[in-house]
Amino acid sequence: MIEQIGVPTDEGIFDAIAAGPEDGRPVLFLHGFPEAAIAWEHQVAVLGRAGFRAVAFDQRGYSPGVRPERPAEYGVDALVGDVLAVAGSLGWSAFDLVGHDWGGAVAWWTAAEHPGRVRRLAVVSTPHPGALADALRTDEDQHLRSGYMTEWRNSGTEKRMLADDAAALRGFFEWRVPPSRVDEYVRRLSEPGALTGALNWYRAGRPGGRAEKVSVPTMYVWSTEDVAFGSTAALATGDWVTGPYRFEMLEDVSHWVPEEAPEVLTSLLLEHLR
Repeated sequence: MIEQIGVPTDEGIFDAIAAGPEDGRPVLFLHGFPEAAIAWEHQVAVLGRAGFRAVAFDQRGYSPGVRPERPAEYGVDALVGDVLAVAGSLGWSAFDLVGHDWGGAVAWWTAAEHPGRVRRLAVVSTPHPGALADALRTDEDQHLRSGYMTEWRNSGTEKRMLADDAAALRGFFEWRVPPSRVDEYVRRLSEPGALTGALNWYRAGRPGGRAEKVSVPTMYVWSTEDVAFGSTAALATGDWVTGPYRFEMLEDVSHWVPEEAPEVLTSLLLEHLR
């Protein structure tokens, strides 16, 4: 049974979904753009039934209760701080961490900077920030794939994405995500200020230093049809993990792994997190 919960922090209340016994092994899920915690609904439900305490929260800008206006308030330090604040509010001193897309980037940074808090890490789609930075400098394919990150910082992006019944926003999902789920994402991001909050992740200044290597046991899942992240950064990600490392490549799956291949991904998570 999926629960709808609110997680109070000093920044405000984060909306979340949860499943599993309160004393189960804690697992925190981080979603990406332009989604929400419900992207992890299948994984949260299955892990909950398996005895984990699984929680996925709508992150900064996506939760109405934590939607600051200034892009500067969406820097990596704030996003990592939200992860620790949510975990703290849930009473978790240590936890497993799973992230996809932007949530994957935040998961990498959290595990690198706070290895004592993260027991095991699983990242879907997003390569380690160091591997991605190297690929952006040396690989023309990755440079072209990432061009949208600069484009979306423009002030007219919200209007363009929501025009014609959010045709551009819907198109991101490549018809790989159930239409009813896409409708729900569009509904949420059409609320006043919601899409601006989500896009502020791209508009915030990135940290000046390189991300550190990750020492916790890590699984990285990459799919061959991912339009955002190519093979150069994906294959180099293992160089940025000093602890036990597992790389899983999913053939003929798009960027939207949690919803396009939920059973396969959940099976991998159960193996990695036990």
